Amino acid sequence: MISQAMEDYLKAIYKLQQTIKPVPTSALAEHMGFSPASVTNMCKKLAELNLLHYEPYQGVVFTEAGLQVALEIIRHHRLIELYLSKALNVPWDQVHAEAEKLEHVISEDLEDRMAEMLGDPQFDPHGAPIPSRNGTIFRPESESLIDMKAGNRFVVVEVNDDDSELLRYLGTIGLYPGTELLLVERAPFDGPLTLKVAGKQHNLGYQAAKSVRVAPVETSQEPS
Repeated sequence: MISQAMEDYLKAIYKLQQTIKPVPTSALAEHMGFSPASVTNMCKKLAELNLLHYEPYQGVVFTEAGLQVALEIIRHHRLIELYLSKALNVPWDQVHAEAEKLEHVISEDLEDRMAEMLGDPQFDPHGAPIPSRNGTIFRPESESLIDMKAGNRFVVVEVNDDDSELLRYLGTIGLYPGTELLLVERAPFDGPLTLKVAGKQHNLGYQAAKSVRVAPVETSQEPS
């Protein structure tokens, strides 16, 4: 039996491995807010269950079985987020916290019913890809907004959902997945970025901009 805590670990490892692989236990401890000793003990338990490959001082990587468990819990989480948003009109800055509570307890039947009602969606309200029932996942190409050049136009692909306060602010300026924007100016030395969204200019701090992933728009028309 895999516990809820184990599922949380696997989900966190999946997220961290998008930027670093193998995932250091120190990075996992910082991400989850637990002591390094506790994280190491849990990683050893997960390795004993053949869900992770763990080597001291080398970090962790998934086994095939562990990856499938991680993708399943991520599918639950992101389907719940989308269902709460679409069916119950829960604001996008609140669905993450609610999904954290529900992701471990929904049945496979309920998962299938939600997916069918939503039309077998590929993305959650924040633009994160939803794994398919068989464990495949499609992630569109995108880059962090902070790496983009001023004077170019982009479409928002995904927004990090860890910070509900940031999501609320991004919502006030309309910076949702699918939104087009013009990067007007970048201040030097990690200063704020000036964006034009729906005809209005906004300043977005460097740290906030790191949470937004975009793709270029191949058209010369300026967003209105």
